[in-house]
Amino acid sequence: MEAKNPENPEHAENTEHAENTGRSGNTGNTGNTGKIQTAGNPGSQAADGQAARWNGPSGSAWVEARDVVDALYRPLEDLLVEAVPQGRGGRVLDVGCGTGGTTVAVARRLGPGGHCVGVDISEPMLEAARDRAERENAPVSFVRGDAQDHPFEPGVFDTVVSRFGVMFFEDPVRAFANLRRAARTGAALRFIAWRDLTENPFMTTAERAAAPLLPDLPARRPDAPGQFAFADAGRVRRLLEEGGWEDVDIRPADASCVLPAERLEWWFTRFGPLGTALREADEPTRERVVETVRPAFAPFVHADEVRFTAACWQIDATAPR
Repeated sequence: MEAKNPENPEHAENTEHAENTGRSGNTGNTGNTGKIQTAGNPGSQAADGQAARWNGPSGSAWVEARDVVDALYRPLEDLLVEAVPQGRGGRVLDVGCGTGGTTVAVARRLGPGGHCVGVDISEPMLEAARDRAERENAPVSFVRGDAQDHPFEPGVFDTVVSRFGVMFFEDPVRAFANLRRAARTGAALRFIAWRDLTENPFMTTAERAAAPLLPDLPARRPDAPGQFAFADAGRVRRLLEEGGWEDVDIRPADASCVLPAERLEWWFTRFGPLGTALREADEPTRERVVETVRPAFAPFVHADEVRFTAACWQIDATAPR
């Protein structure tokens, strides 16, 4: 990935919400439980910019939010885990693994003899992932690096999965080709990505409401690396096929998500384009923004819960036999 959920308003201009994001990395080396290995590939300036972001405030914010994010996107985690045959062991690569929730869930699904490798560019998130794996004694390892161009050991993974972790590649065809080389013949690929922003109004409510007060908020750019980069199913199919995958199947996946209402302000002031902008705002501006944005979420607030639908794609493909 070159160019970070979970939202997943995730990365840079449109992205901070991507619990798992196309921040990704290494392996074949599946060492001790929770071991973190570091890839040595510097990548491009865009990749360096993403690495700086996700090893700074954005990564720390996602670590702080890991329990909330895990609960919020549990339905999508379940869709991802279903791609892995239960109890059959094998090796799985989790791209843009974030704090390791999906990595550990996949490892549990694999059963004895299985191993899941999580890759991400965010050291703070990988540290949280390692702690999680150690607590759960899970058969996983973690690699810090960029999955777009990391020199994976060829042909070692039975399945490649990602929840909100592949939409941030600067060169998606090259990235999918690299993942294809890391997969065994006949291996399965499954990832979850966001559909169009018009189908996900919750994700843009904060920035739309704040725009009159913060006119320099970055605009969402279709097809640019970011949360909604894979909204166009036809484009996703083409990228995968050009990257060497076949039997591409793309279907809608809608998940009902629930956030405690008491965490709403905490959420919109930390993530997405607005969360990024507020880090540099003075206190009076921040207060005005919060007072303006909070009422905009009224359609999603139901008593003590915030409810919204995550309109996503479930995308499957196969490595050619």
